[in-house]
Amino acid sequence: MSYPQSPRKAGMPREVLKWLQSLELSIYPKNVRRDFSNGFLVAEILSRYYPQDFPLHSYDNGTSLASKQRNWRQIERSLQKQNLHLMKDVIDSSIHCKPGAAELLVQEVYTVLTNQSIRDVQGPESDFTDKEYQELLPAVARSTASRAIKNNLRITEIMAEPDISTNQRKTEAILRRHLEHKAAERLTNPGRFKGRPNLGRLASKNLVPSARRDECFASSGDTTSKFSSSACSEAAVSYKEIKVHQPVRHSLVNNYRN
Repeated sequence: MSYPQSPRKAGMPREVLKWLQSLELSIYPKNVRRDFSNGFLVAEILSRYYPQDFPLHSYDNGTSLASKQRNWRQIERSLQKQNLHLMKDVIDSSIHCKPGAAELLVQEVYTVLTNQSIRDVQGPESDFTDKEYQELLPAVARSTASRAIKNNLRITEIMAEPDISTNQRKTEAILRRHLEHKAAERLTNPGRFKGRPNLGRLASKNLVPSARRDECFASSGDTTSKFSSSACSEAAVSYKEIKVHQPVRHSLVNNYRN
């Protein structure tokens, strides 16, 4: 699931917005997560400061996973020449359009190039999940376990890292966070999780105990001969014996003889 956001709505600091506008980029980012995922705009920003090391004709403004990975590998190699570094997990999360990753990436590029600090910049402890988005929703509209996995494990992540055990660990981590969040929600709002008893639960309360149920019927041959009303009066169930007379069937052999 994608959550389109403009730079201002995405929580970008004012100084970063002014800085982006001053660069006069060929494409002004309207959706931060989508527009910064392939690395083309990052390369264009870096070319303003290091034009020899970041020629734009060497980068592809495509949306495929291969284009994104190729652009970012080239960006990282060029950054190393200038002794500059960006956090690897931020780059990977930006490629897969994870929540909050592109916003943090732009702020990190800003601090690296301008040597200016941002007081409200997020730290490396960001988990790049849709936790903040889910908390804005009403309780009934929040994700189920399957939806949480789908929202936080992108198909491009599986394509980039097809190892089954690695993706299984990611899935288990997402599911664990989801269950922990649900457990905390049960503590803060227990009334929401008290469901109405269904017919099965209501019927189980009126069942006759097994000891008394055995006293209700005493079998004699194939018919019921004894009914203990004192033991079964609580069940409030009446039983009626039905006798079925089977028609006499003559065998084909006897008919043939006659």
